[in-house]
Amino acid sequence: MRRHKRLTRDTARFVCLGNFARGTGVMQIYEVEHGEARLIKEVEKPKPIKCGTFGATSLQQRHMATGDFDGNLNIWNLEAPDVSVYSVKAHKEIVNCIDGVGGLGIGDGAPEIVTGSRDGTVKVWDPRQKDSPVANMEPVEGETKRDCWTVAFGHAFNDQDRCVCAGYDNGDIKLFDLRNMSLRWETNIKNGVCCVEFDRKDINMNKLVATSLEGKFHVFDLRTQHPTKGFASVSEKAHKSTIWQVKHLPQNRDIFMTTGGAGNLHLWKYEYPAQRSRTDSDQTEVGVAGSVNLLQNATLSTQPIASLDWSPDKQGLCVCSGFDQSVRVLIVTKLHAA
Repeated sequence: MRRHKRLTRDTARFVCLGNFARGTGVMQIYEVEHGEARLIKEVEKPKPIKCGTFGATSLQQRHMATGDFDGNLNIWNLEAPDVSVYSVKAHKEIVNCIDGVGGLGIGDGAPEIVTGSRDGTVKVWDPRQKDSPVANMEPVEGETKRDCWTVAFGHAFNDQDRCVCAGYDNGDIKLFDLRNMSLRWETNIKNGVCCVEFDRKDINMNKLVATSLEGKFHVFDLRTQHPTKGFASVSEKAHKSTIWQVKHLPQNRDIFMTTGGAGNLHLWKYEYPAQRSRTDSDQTEVGVAGSVNLLQNATLSTQPIASLDWSPDKQGLCVCSGFDQSVRVLIVTKLHAA
């Protein structure tokens, strides 16, 4: 079963991660030639692989970080993927989600990887530092451990600032400030949070999209944080099924794709309000949310589309995978006119 895929910087190749029916993990590297996806390498791993990212690698190395069902974080050189170049027992239970920053020329500062797990913890790793995380966000003593389903880096616009956003099975969204090692903001969207993503990792926080179990997603405007009201947001009901993932278009941060539990893709555009903030009655700045417009939608399968990634180089090129164990390479046209 293929669970996750990532497009490499070379738009002709992509990686699929997942597991075989016999309970082992698998990495597959494909090359797109003449409209066909050709498998060029397949490597079996001892444990099923749940998630992966290129976000902390240099363009030259193209190392991929993965999280598996046994709680391990591994980094692989895709030119020689038989043995990992970095390995750590990151969590006590399955690594549900992963993200990277500081690589691929995206985001200032050190290359780092963030992982979230069923064990309730969110940990940040520096691949240059073995064995122990550089940050560990876990429930305080006596607090219920919630299953962390999604993590994302953002706010990495200089060498010091960096944030991690995490979403949990009970609807909690938490924004951690890594510079001050503090919880900057939290909210609850009343449904399990399947995916969170900043519209850009390497700018002063602008927008965050969070998707949920019952077909609703929320767009938070992160430019203005009110002391009690937090961030302004707009929500949209895309359909009745789970929204598994959201991915912003690399070439336009206001356009994003959501993947649905009924095998559909929805392409959206965020429209900013005339003014993004206003002064409330006690003379405090409060954010003003914009609106979301549906540009296009398509149904690809009868099964959920669980994963999607855009090409960083060719606008509109993307790859997605679904529960029907199919991988599809797609092209979205007329994006410049959106």
